[in-house]
Amino acid sequence: MTAVAERLSSPTTVRRLNVAGAIVTVLTVVAAIIWAFPIYWGIISSLKPENEVVRPYVELWPDTLTFQHYVFALFETQIGRWYLNSIATAIGVMVLTVSSSLLCGYAISQLRFPGRRPLWWLILASFMVPTQVLIINHFTLIAGMGLLNTWAGIILPQLIHPVVIIVYKQFFDQVPRDFREAAVMDNASEWQILTRVYIPMNWGVTTALCIVTFIWAWNAFLWPFLAVTRTEEMTITVGITQVNDAFGVYYARQMSAAVLAGLPVALAYLLFQRRVTQAITLSAGIKG
Repeated sequence: MTAVAERLSSPTTVRRLNVAGAIVTVLTVVAAIIWAFPIYWGIISSLKPENEVVRPYVELWPDTLTFQHYVFALFETQIGRWYLNSIATAIGVMVLTVSSSLLCGYAISQLRFPGRRPLWWLILASFMVPTQVLIINHFTLIAGMGLLNTWAGIILPQLIHPVVIIVYKQFFDQVPRDFREAAVMDNASEWQILTRVYIPMNWGVTTALCIVTFIWAWNAFLWPFLAVTRTEEMTITVGITQVNDAFGVYYARQMSAAVLAGLPVALAYLLFQRRVTQAITLSAGIKG
């Protein structure tokens, strides 16, 4: 151990570690700049006059700053209604997905019933089915039920998130059996065991999953785009495609609407960064 410590503390080794650390730092900064540049470009473009946006060369800073496109998006479009639709549908997806996944995960983990293993295998196998494959079936069913252009029509097909069930199932598997056995000895029902023993122990996981599920639903585009044709029923991600007029596409206006659409999610991430990171780590661990 002494020889290893001496080698690590030698000037040559320290210099190598410093060089390696500097290289990793530079690469990280470069990757962060590459990732953040489209966001920066979108924000800057939303602050430019339209004639500057369509110039054939790149300008990293506008000659003239203007907020006219934000004024247009806020007061000349139905963005308030689009926000309301997105909030309502995202909250609906979040509440229904998390609550149903919690119950399903608890049942598969703690209860013994016929078909338990095939149900679990089916949930695991659902990872192999891309959501886009089900779009036609979803559209046919929702149209047949007369739910197009409604909040219910947007919400129902987005309730399929097997990863949330798997996260809950793994969490319940890790809870010591002593808690359950003690509750059974006290004649507690399954509902009491769930609500008084298991749920209080996983508020952190539930909070993280609620935040990430809300972000998923807020950012959804493909299904809301197909399920809604009336402008007043659109969500914010679909509504921003309508920020134009009869004379064609105004890129600066659409950029301003896109910035306003992403602002709530960005604020939610900044406020709940630790919880979001926890949920993403859990999800990545399941998929890996």
